[in-house]
Amino acid sequence: MATLNLWLQVSLLSLLAMFQSSVFGESQVPCFFILGDSLVDNGNNNNLETTTKANYPPYGIDFPEGPTGRFSNGRNIADIIAQFLGFDEYIPPFATARDQDILMGVNYGSGGAGIRDESGTELGAVISLNQQLLNHQIIVSRIGDLLGSKEEAANYLSKCIYYVGMGSNDYINNYLLPQYFNTSQLYTPEQYAVVLIQQYSQQLKTLYKDGARKVALFGLGEIGCTPAEMTNYGTNGTACVEVIDEDVQLFNEGLSSLVDELNNNLTDSEFIFVNITEISTGDASAYGITNANASCCVESSSTGKGLCAPDLAPCSNRTLYAYWDGFHPTEVANLFLATGAYNALAPLISALELDSDEGSYII
Repeated sequence: MATLNLWLQVSLLSLLAMFQSSVFGESQVPCFFILGDSLVDNGNNNNLETTTKANYPPYGIDFPEGPTGRFSNGRNIADIIAQFLGFDEYIPPFATARDQDILMGVNYGSGGAGIRDESGTELGAVISLNQQLLNHQIIVSRIGDLLGSKEEAANYLSKCIYYVGMGSNDYINNYLLPQYFNTSQLYTPEQYAVVLIQQYSQQLKTLYKDGARKVALFGLGEIGCTPAEMTNYGTNGTACVEVIDEDVQLFNEGLSSLVDELNNNLTDSEFIFVNITEISTGDASAYGITNANASCCVESSSTGKGLCAPDLAPCSNRTLYAYWDGFHPTEVANLFLATGAYNALAPLISALELDSDEGSYII
């Protein structure tokens, strides 16, 4: 009965998001751009030479289109936020975005990608944040062609929301892998967080130069609480791998300070810090989640680290699990996180006012 009630809650929330967009006919913002890693990847890694891909069963078992490259059983966090924003279609991945579709936004996310170019490369090819920014420049140019000028494109882009979530793989697939990367020998955890934030700052300023004015910067979750890292390192009787979460917290503190710095220096823009760690400490049981420490699917030893083994049946009670595989949330956990993140986006949304008569967005 509890599982049925949860299913009804999730379904009603999903229907509400779709109902709002279909009834009012317009999204709250004209476009939504997404830069990030596997938490938001919706197919960009499918054709890369990498083990970090999710275009096979049981991924997508609860997604209408089946396995699409999303690292979940269903929608990812960016999909759900887009629905909350009123989009009636999923934001297309850069790999397949074409023609007028790019005006609603583009998803550049890539599993394994990081702030540093080398992060994740031990698993194969990745689309790093630097490359995602180059891909965005291609899209900006195309939008200029569609709208008639660079000036029109800049005006249009200034009314869009940008989701940027990077840094997890700079730990999971870099700093925590001394057998592949030397960053842990070069930097203390404090120094590494500073180095990452410095590079991230320059990348975000590049995004700003390319027209971004409303940017949501997503902090890192508690990586030490993921099933894969708890298995890899052990917890010594604690709830999670505390040393990893302490390192990640240094990054989050630096990111929060960076948001203040960017807002002080780029006064015609607005950056916000979305504290995923804080959101995740909320009452997930209200969404029916009771298993926070195990993955729902059977993890593979032959595919990418912490990913599902191909074609093996996952747990049947997926709505009770926080984690789908060793690192990535289930759809219900993504709904829980996306709800908190959408509430955090309120300052960006309120900065834009929809003129419903003319269908145009004005500051």
